[in-house]
Amino acid sequence: MPRPHLVATDLDGTLLRKDGTLSARTLDALRATADAGAEIVLVTARPPRYLDTLAAATGLTGTAVCSNGAIVYDIGRRTVMGTSPLAAPVARRVAAALRDAAPGVGFAVETGHRLRWAPGYGHRLPEDAGAEVPVPSLAELWATPDPFVKLLAWSPALDADALLAVAEHAAGGRAQFTHSGGHGLLEVSARGVTKAAALAALCASRGIAAEQVIAFGDMPNDLPVLTWAGTGCAVANAHPAVLTEVAHRTASNEDDGVARVLERLYGTGTGER
Repeated sequence: MPRPHLVATDLDGTLLRKDGTLSARTLDALRATADAGAEIVLVTARPPRYLDTLAAATGLTGTAVCSNGAIVYDIGRRTVMGTSPLAAPVARRVAAALRDAAPGVGFAVETGHRLRWAPGYGHRLPEDAGAEVPVPSLAELWATPDPFVKLLAWSPALDADALLAVAEHAAGGRAQFTHSGGHGLLEVSARGVTKAAALAALCASRGIAAEQVIAFGDMPNDLPVLTWAGTGCAVANAHPAVLTEVAHRTASNEDDGVARVLERLYGTGTGER
């Protein structure tokens, strides 16, 4: 396999360990890949504020596709390069359809800087501390001048796969539905907004063809980019749907799966066996 010009990798469950850290081996492999001339693009469901924290801990820079493709972000400069927001009226209609189809669902909206959540939304993460804005009612959830990059729907009763199926049936065509493995958590973007769409536009601006890209991922929200890239590679711990649809495999995130492939392609390590 020729060396790809660009490496696109998911974070949680793919590049990062379960504790949210990057291993020394993975950091070394990323540095060797960059030194070899390949661009590294992080493609994640996470918002830019999470990338700021990760960069401070690891020294990572470059470009990131955040919020499942709704934001393109310059990590080093902490600058948003482009956004594809979800219109508030669409978010309201999708929420209404989901409430009818799956009673008990709670909602939040991600702006990239803040997470606004209404009563009934129970999927709150420690890393969002300081960025959360609770609102007293669902009606007030939509009352913000900041654009929505994602609508988040959380069910205490349904897992993410089941909630995704309900959403596709109840509101398919109105927006883009996916999930990244959070228990009972559905992620809703503007129609056509995916990691792959944002990455394809970024690559086009750099004159890089899909065939010159290798991508790594583990969850359904990664499937569009894994199937768009010339080489898509699933980590061993990936969601069953990803393992079914993606031909290339590597070791799990806990076993430095991404690093093993990068070492073989760009570095001097032992590489993947």
